[in-house]
Amino acid sequence: MKGAVCALFDLPDDTKRRNTDINTGSGYVTPSPTNLLYEAFGLCATAAFVDVDAFYARLDAPPHVRETMNVYVERMHELIVDVTGKVADWPCQFRMNRYNYTQDSVGSLGVQIHTDTGFLTVLQENECVGGLEVLDPIAGEFVPVDPLPGSFVINIGDVGTAWSNGRLHNVKHRVQCVATVPRISIAMFLLAPKDDGVSVSEEMVDAEHPRRFREFNYDDYRRLWLSTG
Repeated sequence: MKGAVCALFDLPDDTKRRNTDINTGSGYVTPSPTNLLYEAFGLCATAAFVDVDAFYARLDAPPHVRETMNVYVERMHELIVDVTGKVADWPCQFRMNRYNYTQDSVGSLGVQIHTDTGFLTVLQENECVGGLEVLDPIAGEFVPVDPLPGSFVINIGDVGTAWSNGRLHNVKHRVQCVATVPRISIAMFLLAPKDDGVSVSEEMVDAEHPRRFREFNYDDYRRLWLSTG
């Protein structure tokens, strides 16, 4: 899968830019002034394989890349549905990331400090190149998440915190440049209800845990998140 992802990122820039529908979370994300070293491909509604086929067609992706991605996306979607149980009918987003590190960028941020906005993230890290760091809220310091071959990193996002009434914790994280080679990571996000608002699960509210969040619309929240950085 990592080889397939590298093949896509090695395509010419004008080819990658054919997938530019980033307003809905899909498409090619170019390096930006905020994240100079970072680029990504996103795919929303990954259960609908017509969307995946359209993604391939815009890139003229070769058959072996399509086959590899189809298997990976399907199995990752099954995994996240199995893990999340009662919220499994929510939309998912699939994202492939590349950090274009150079000698001059060692010690700098590959992507800015943030929390994920969705419910839950299943991340395949690059076992050869570390750099993922999470904030220890007690110490107030970032600590490395050392890659472990054959494993996934599971991360709770903002929607997960709201849905659980604060009993599941989102975490601030960042990616530091630690080596002078490109770094690949591959993520599947479980997002939020497509049409309904995000609301606290009644099972998470009791006398010891009064309601902490009012209902909100995920798309509105994403717009606020993007506008404020």
